[in-house]
Amino acid sequence: MLTSTQNPLVKDIRKLHRTKGRRQQQLMLLEGTHLVAEACAVNYPLVTVCCTPEWLQTHPQLWQDASSRCQRAEIVSQTVLNQMATTVQPDGVVATAMRSSLSPSFPMSFSLGLALETLQDPGNLGTIIRTAAAADADGLWLSTDSVELDNPKVLRSSAGQWFRLPMAVTPDLQAVVRQCQSQGIQVVATLPDAPLNYWEIDLGCPTLILLGNEAAGLTPDLASLADQHVKIPLCRQVESLNVAITAALVLYEAQRQKLECR
Repeated sequence: MLTSTQNPLVKDIRKLHRTKGRRQQQLMLLEGTHLVAEACAVNYPLVTVCCTPEWLQTHPQLWQDASSRCQRAEIVSQTVLNQMATTVQPDGVVATAMRSSLSPSFPMSFSLGLALETLQDPGNLGTIIRTAAAADADGLWLSTDSVELDNPKVLRSSAGQWFRLPMAVTPDLQAVVRQCQSQGIQVVATLPDAPLNYWEIDLGCPTLILLGNEAAGLTPDLASLADQHVKIPLCRQVESLNVAITAALVLYEAQRQKLECR
């Protein structure tokens, strides 16, 4: 059992807390039982799995599944696990996985998709991924100046749906928008001063929803390309709505309209 926080493995995993470390090692950090279980469920290639003796006693099957697919499996003390994890109270297991073994991708032919511009908060991105999967969206694009897809908090906030929702990172969302439009896909921008409420347009046809930065929203250049502009109506005392909530409202309105048409 590893008990020293100075062990090289511990130091390497701690480096995955930061972008630089993930890029250098080409690894990402999975924290918690649910994420490790979801990774195993889709056969995502693990590199290292570490758990406490207490966690092993309560999750013997998951330990067997995870350790059989990784290059290294270690039992560690709670103190060591605390050093490896980014969370204040880790639940007993962490794993590392190849950063690019299954490069996220999102096909251009789809019924409902999202394009996220300059999203900065990892909790927001993870929640949007989770919501998009729940609302039966086909996937999302993310601009390269956004928070990284493999940020540990993005992974945790997605509740495992990171492994199931098709995604792509692009340096040119405008090119994505134009390509979608060339294939007959409607592009809808969410703007605070749009003339229509989000439920007043047809979301039953193939649609790409544009969502912008938490503070600044969509850039004018990207928003101007949209076929439709919609807003979430707010009471006068409320200046804005969280971007993940906005995504959820529009995604579920699209789902509602599709269900009505069946």
